[in-house]
Amino acid sequence: MLSDHTVLSRNPLISSTREFSLHKFRRNRGSTQMASYLLFLALLAMACSSAIASDPSLLQDVCVADKTSPVQVNGFACKDAMDIAAEDFHFSGLDKVGNTSNKQGSAVTAVNVAQIPGLNTMGISMVRIDYAPNGMNPPHTHPRATEILTVLEGSLFVGFVTSNPNNKLIAKALNKGDVFVFPKGLVHFQFNNGTGNAVALAGLSSQNPGVITIANTVFGSKPSIADHILAKAFQVNKETVDLMQAQF
Repeated sequence: MLSDHTVLSRNPLISSTREFSLHKFRRNRGSTQMASYLLFLALLAMACSSAIASDPSLLQDVCVADKTSPVQVNGFACKDAMDIAAEDFHFSGLDKVGNTSNKQGSAVTAVNVAQIPGLNTMGISMVRIDYAPNGMNPPHTHPRATEILTVLEGSLFVGFVTSNPNNKLIAKALNKGDVFVFPKGLVHFQFNNGTGNAVALAGLSSQNPGVITIANTVFGSKPSIADHILAKAFQVNKETVDLMQAQF
């Protein structure tokens, strides 16, 4: 006598149903694996795009900038490895106090690829900033770098503004030894709110971070932006725009 299991297994309808279910299971599992694979590729593409958006990565030990090379690249062409020397990686003078006898009452001493050719492709640089009493590093941006700043002497009031539409001011009073970060591309400033001189040291995540000082850029462009355009943008009269442009 055949068991119920044997009967069912020999039933063509039951067998077909089982084969269909197995095929459907394999197909669904394949679809899930494909979806996971596509998700992995999407995440990989996002990671690669983020990497490409930063300074070029090192493909060798060093790539000392050859500023005499006629080759046009995103950065500087590399000097022959046999010609590099210690001076390509050295800068002296960051201990010197900057001249703050100007309208802003501040001085920035930059140490980037222009001063140290060995920084080429390294994705890092630094600045020293000196501030007279009530001196300031006016609102500006670094289009290619995040900045991390520490106060060495005195005190500062610092801040940055988030992008549209919120435009939220994130600001804080800093004292000696305090550290503050300015996100890449956002408008930021530092103001000496103490009674004496102040000094800060900042690191930037680019060999050549660039700087766009807002007032200089808007009112001191060459040639000048038409005054009726600026008057409408800032909701002031043309006389005020002419007065601002005359300062730059």
